[in-house]
Amino acid sequence: MSVNLSNVISFTLTFYRYSLMGHRFFSIFLGLCLVGLTWVIDPPPALAMGGPQPPIGSPAPEFTLPTNSGDGDVSLADFRNQWVVLYFYPRDFTSGCTIEAQRFQRDLAAYQARNAQILGVSADSVDSHAEFCDAEGIEFPLLSDPNGQVSKAYGSWLGAASLRHTYVIDPDGILRAQFLGVRPVIHSKEVLATLDNLQANT
Repeated sequence: MSVNLSNVISFTLTFYRYSLMGHRFFSIFLGLCLVGLTWVIDPPPALAMGGPQPPIGSPAPEFTLPTNSGDGDVSLADFRNQWVVLYFYPRDFTSGCTIEAQRFQRDLAAYQARNAQILGVSADSVDSHAEFCDAEGIEFPLLSDPNGQVSKAYGSWLGAASLRHTYVIDPDGILRAQFLGVRPVIHSKEVLATLDNLQANT
């Protein structure tokens, strides 16, 4: 039986080419598996648009900021033995921020009944906060973070403004919940429901 040399060469080259493709596929598959295994063993910190988020279950970043409430500076440590709802927002007097603050104010008695203190944070000045609270009847403290130092610690700063993020901190200063996709109209009710769930399980 005669053997066509050109056919043999063609078959050999084809086999070699597919072998290389298979090797590349296997290498890519193995690499993806290793990456996935690394994420399972040592997961990266949660990310949001503003940067890395403080991990749930870890101590919440401490802070001290000036406030409009007449109390001078306010620190997170001032509220040990209380739950804290710490919410960041972009600007006083803007529509979404106004709605969010109004809803928190509307439900203020419900937060107080749950031993929870609301604290709002934005880059606005103390004077702006005072005007905003007077205009909207806001009775909880708003804190001024003009350089975004605290907002950055919570992964909630972009450009020159705080992002609309909320964090729930327990009476021991441990971060227990975060909200990164905040919808101002319903947000306060979401936070109250989360508080109820957290308090029922502690």
